[in-house]
Amino acid sequence: MLVRIVIADDHGVVRQGLRMFLGADPEIEIVGEARNGAEAVDLAVRLQPDVVLMDLLMPVMDGIQATAAVRRQAPGVEVLALTSVLEDRSVSDAVRAGAIGYLLKDTEAHELRRAIKAAAAGQVQLSPQAAERLLREVRTPERIAEPLTERETDVLRLLAQGKSNKEISQALNIGDQTVKSHVSHILDKLGVPSRTQAALYAIQNGLVNQPRP
Repeated sequence: MLVRIVIADDHGVVRQGLRMFLGADPEIEIVGEARNGAEAVDLAVRLQPDVVLMDLLMPVMDGIQATAAVRRQAPGVEVLALTSVLEDRSVSDAVRAGAIGYLLKDTEAHELRRAIKAAAAGQVQLSPQAAERLLREVRTPERIAEPLTERETDVLRLLAQGKSNKEISQALNIGDQTVKSHVSHILDKLGVPSRTQAALYAIQNGLVNQPRP
């Protein structure tokens, strides 16, 4: 599967470096570059990439605001936060805004490529440390307006276990598009913008075991 991405970073050197080692992967296509959050939102809406690699500290519109705007205006586009600082507030703000993942700029090239492909596949990955941090910082709704169906609950449980869309479709013997439709309904019912927050809801409500550090 070819993964189409947009790189959003206000530093030209960073964009050049990302373009060099991501462009060498035949399974990744860089379809656009943004110098600020506003440009990132515009490209996400116009180009509909699979993933936006989003720096958090940018002019005009920062990465947190841009992530929220992308998730509102182009809900089919996943956002991977990319930053040089690991702080509780930054992690929680990025997830609240709708990021499916959170990466540091010192991430190894092969790990970044893997994370981009996983995000495109709809795979939520929460390390025990990240899950514990997010469970402290990010509260999910205790009550929802409309209960999840049995099948939606099955999908949510697998999503929270870090399964990709393809793995969920195989486990439940349903099509990929059906999985995406279920996920969309789950997010709407929970009132959250991202799979990551849906996974946190599943953990907080006992649908899957809570990770331990």
